[in-house]
Amino acid sequence: MIQVQAQALLASLARLVSEESSLDVTLSHVALLLRDAIPFERLHVLRLDRSESVTLYVVRASGEIEVTGHLIGDTQSTPADAGAGTERSRLICTVRQGARVKGAVWLTSNEAHAFTNDHQELLEAVGDLLTLALYHDTVRTTELRRRERIDALVRLLHTVAETLDIRQIFPQLSETIRGALPHDILALTAWAEDGLSFRVYAMAGAEVPDNAFWGPTLLTPVDRTLLDRKAYIIHDVNSEIAAETVRGQLLRVVGARSALRVAIPLGSAVFGSLFFLAREPGRFSDADVDFARRVADHLALALSHQHLAEAARRDAAARETAARLEAQVATLTRELEARTGQRRVVGHSRQWQEVLAHATRVAQAETTVLLTGESGTGKEVIARFIHHASRRGQGPFIAINCAALPDQLLESELFGYERGAFTGAVGAKPGRIELANGGVLFLDEVGEMAPSVQAKLLRVLEEREFQRLGGTRLHHADIRVIAATNRNLHAAMKRGEFREDLYYRLGVFEIELPPLRERAEDVLELADMFLREIGETVGRPAAGFERDAKRDLLAYPWPGNVRELRNAIERAVILADGGYIRSEHLPVSATRKAPAPNESINTTLPAGGVNMDAIERSLVIKALAQARHNKTRAAKLLGLTRAQLYSRIEKYGLAETES
Repeated sequence: MIQVQAQALLASLARLVSEESSLDVTLSHVALLLRDAIPFERLHVLRLDRSESVTLYVVRASGEIEVTGHLIGDTQSTPADAGAGTERSRLICTVRQGARVKGAVWLTSNEAHAFTNDHQELLEAVGDLLTLALYHDTVRTTELRRRERIDALVRLLHTVAETLDIRQIFPQLSETIRGALPHDILALTAWAEDGLSFRVYAMAGAEVPDNAFWGPTLLTPVDRTLLDRKAYIIHDVNSEIAAETVRGQLLRVVGARSALRVAIPLGSAVFGSLFFLAREPGRFSDADVDFARRVADHLALALSHQHLAEAARRDAAARETAARLEAQVATLTRELEARTGQRRVVGHSRQWQEVLAHATRVAQAETTVLLTGESGTGKEVIARFIHHASRRGQGPFIAINCAALPDQLLESELFGYERGAFTGAVGAKPGRIELANGGVLFLDEVGEMAPSVQAKLLRVLEEREFQRLGGTRLHHADIRVIAATNRNLHAAMKRGEFREDLYYRLGVFEIELPPLRERAEDVLELADMFLREIGETVGRPAAGFERDAKRDLLAYPWPGNVRELRNAIERAVILADGGYIRSEHLPVSATRKAPAPNESINTTLPAGGVNMDAIERSLVIKALAQARHNKTRAAKLLGLTRAQLYSRIEKYGLAETES
């Protein structure tokens, strides 16, 4: 009867083993079948994975299973003694495949003398069947791993193809291959040019205290070249690598207990090493080396492209930067002229060309730009130039003058409003931020913006979100902001009139526009451009400039800058009535002469000299008092622009009561 029961059991086990189930599921069912024939508490299956490690499956009679890995020789874990604290009987047999031992299977019981010779014979027959189960599982696992690694290499190829700097995607790269070759840390080291030291080039899964540190090695260049080509495995860092070596220090700093290293070839040389690291010993085997080498080959290809691109960029930057920028500026200028019908971006002075070069560089980025300089220097012209040269060039360019609107009106113009937000809001209206969606929002005279509006603008720049006045729904701001001011924002920040955090958000890339008096060589070119531009709008355009008119144009300092020059040319064109513009056609301010060098000034200067700052401060105070603190009239009395007057008020620290 026992023999018939054993045969039925073995037949059931044979059918179970022939099914394509995972090994842990198979062993759970084996325990459930076996418990009716042999009394036991636990079924143990020890699988010899490779020469240095084993996997232990412990299955209770109820079918519950626990799987653990063990390093052979690790005194902290002895799998053969698992559960030995309560067992009183053990029945064991080896699992063989031909003459090769593949592991062992044993049963344990808490009862003494629980097993018989019949049980031993039955267990040996079960062991033969488990040999087949282990073989099936090995084949299935190997095939799954092979497919997974092929897929991982394909994904890796796509990943590295998306960048020219693998350091930027190294964590993503580690995740891509982790399923195919499990690891906790992935590290890439690079050899220095001297061939005697290395550094950590990239790392995922851990941090190195000093990533720029170059670690010296004890190898000669010849020895290093021979060793670099070889892959190696470290099964236990603590027992195999000396702690005082650079490699030992690095591995211990990141908490690695085992490692797989392959070389990164770069042409005929070796770039460095790729380390797969684990925080437990015995994680890697010889079967992992081939896949690791394939990963290294993919990285080597990416590094080759990266080095070629970097070399090309360096060479191009050294030879062609100036020429490229000059050509790009010229192209953008022509395109802007064709679009607007006006030649506004003109001038060949060094200062103006530097402004255009900076504008060209920043155009392709999404960076916020702050344009500074005196009133009338062409800040909006440069803003449009940047917009047209950027990826948003086909989008809208929405400008708003922050000084031209009262605070509440400025806020509603910027952010828009919902119906009923305030008296007179009979319907909803989008603001300039919404209108600029996909393009550029140009904030002219941003220094005049009220603090309450500054706070809301800061949120737009930081979060790219805003709400309409009277609304609750968040709107996304897909805009690039270009701001301009003729005020000294640093002085305004000290006085608490301008938010420091907003300034640093706006001033990521600051371009200062020079006043026209500092680029006098551009005056006649600008005058000719304005002459042609204005001539198209009047009945009888002027024929040109007489010599004396050109002389006066060059002699005048143009405190109102390009804007003042254009106004002067427009007035002169009307007065010339189709003829040549002469000196008398220009505004009085443009023809005012300075005293000749030999003319005497009927003013007696004190022997001790004069304090020019004190004199200028006194004049500013008198002008403000005479104008009853109207800044515009005071500026006219002094022959200054409003921006220049503000600059002097800030310079001399005049309080509101004085100014």
